[in-house]
Amino acid sequence: MNNLFANLPADLSDEVFQTLLSHEQLKIERIVSKGHTSPPQGWYDQNEHEWVLVLQGEGELTFEDGRVERLAAGDYINIPAHCKHKVSWTDPEQETVWLAIFYR
Repeated sequence: MNNLFANLPADLSDEVFQTLLSHEQLKIERIVSKGHTSPPQGWYDQNEHEWVLVLQGEGELTFEDGRVERLAAGDYINIPAHCKHKVSWTDPEQETVWLAIFYR
């Protein structure tokens, strides 16, 4: 048995991505952030859809069209494939734990 909150990384100098499950048309990741954002240049432009749930903490997603979505614990969003977006803010005072499901 595993637990999403077990073994949270002590060193968060970089955002941590951990694949929990990977299959031909599905990938589930745990992402742990603490004050991290996407690089200032460029956007995520993924071939697959991404469903994201914030389990703990808070984060903010900015979309190429200017829309900004702030997510707190329990909030989720579905991002269609090729919808350009980035992480524009995560709480610097606590870990933000995301569950990201990528699917085709």
